Amino acid sequence: MAQSRGLRDIPAGARLAVVGAAAGAGACALPVLRGGVPWAAVALLAGLYALCEWPARCPILAGRVSVPIASGSFFPVLLAAVFLLPPPAAALVAVPGALIAYVEDEPRRVRRSWRAAELAIAAFAGAGTHQLLGGRAALGGGSSAAAPDFPYALVPAGAAALVFCLVLTALDGLILATAERRPVRTAWRGLLLRSLAPHCVHGLAGLMMAVLWRSRFGPPAALFVLLPMYISCWVFAQYQRERAAHQATIRALVQAVDIKDRYTRGHSERVGRASEMIARELGMEEGRLEVIRFAGILHDVGKLGVPTRVLRKDGPLTPEERAVIELHPEYGHEMVRGIGFLGEARGAILHHHERLDGSGYPYGLAGGQIPEAARVVAVADAFDAMTSTRSYRRARPVAAAVTELERCAGAQFDPRMVEGLVRALSRYGWHVEVTADEPATTAARGNVPPPRPPRTPEVDRRPGSGPADPDRHPEPRPSNAQGA
Repeated sequence: MAQSRGLRDIPAGARLAVVGAAAGAGACALPVLRGGVPWAAVALLAGLYALCEWPARCPILAGRVSVPIASGSFFPVLLAAVFLLPPPAAALVAVPGALIAYVEDEPRRVRRSWRAAELAIAAFAGAGTHQLLGGRAALGGGSSAAAPDFPYALVPAGAAALVFCLVLTALDGLILATAERRPVRTAWRGLLLRSLAPHCVHGLAGLMMAVLWRSRFGPPAALFVLLPMYISCWVFAQYQRERAAHQATIRALVQAVDIKDRYTRGHSERVGRASEMIARELGMEEGRLEVIRFAGILHDVGKLGVPTRVLRKDGPLTPEERAVIELHPEYGHEMVRGIGFLGEARGAILHHHERLDGSGYPYGLAGGQIPEAARVVAVADAFDAMTSTRSYRRARPVAAAVTELERCAGAQFDPRMVEGLVRALSRYGWHVEVTADEPATTAARGNVPPPRPPRTPEVDRRPGSGPADPDRHPEPRPSNAQGA
């Protein structure tokens, strides 16, 4: 059984962020010790939020009932607490639910602790803003049974929801920059725009709960808001399941390619990872990153249309067989053209063998005519082909592969994509794996001739020439060096 990961297993910057957030959350909640806290309301709202988060963790319900598991599904309960309670009390409401919430990835305890801390800080800040603008008085209710002061009540509620969103966005970007080591200039990019609309909707639902809570009907009336909220969460959960089905479709196609062309096993996944790294360094929006990764993963799906005897042929290909191999981008495009969620990945699959100087295939596009996603995948594909250890030869060192890509930049590869890969490698490194079952001493297979003497050049060194076609499985000179 794998040992669970803890605080010591995350980067030092992330540890500092988690500990600092926990300390900040404790400082926000500390004033409750002074007294005057409506503990009954705190307990009811905290229990309600925890009850909403619990089904996703329950093995019985999670397996049989469609429950939303996305973080933020039940923020209306927290925002109702922001509108109803003093800031220190509002900070406490988020903690129990966050500590029992569903978390998919390790380290789960650290992730839950971080989530509890950032929600507590955000709730404290939102409640402070709401209180400062006179929001609690604008809600009416209480012993005087005053009516809510609409439309003014929307002003402090909207400001509190905005502050809640801003604090969460700032902290989410911080943990992305420290834990995942994303570039500072891109860690926060797009977070606020993606979060703002959902938080406004959650704020309106929370305000509705708070108004009903303060009405003469009391807290039970506020529970009626949970039904439409849960329905909206259920719809989002269905979207998440559809996205999971997309992922399963991708995995099935990649597995089929790996089974047919076993000598490049794992190549597709690594090209997808490298493509995403390049795209992230170029500052592409978060929504495009997944599409670019899909493009890298599926770039060779057209090999399913190439005869197996050609893919697994011993020795060099004939010109006719080479022409068949070069049809795989078009085969791949035809296979995925009806899969709508792939978007621009379809163009990348079709054009990832085009070259900047126009000498590539299948259409000989040049320069800006080649889709941006295809230029990303072309660099990732060539890089992994040169740095992968396979049954018929050792990998080239990462530094040597990068040098080769830089030499071919401008003629074969887009210099921006090469530069992006270099920056990503310096930031994240690269793990090279064996992609076939046979040892490196086995006779060459997979469309390559037997190993040639070290003096034989591995690529054409004429001006403007580039590395051998990755689908031709370029054969590096024998070397004891491994990819860094």
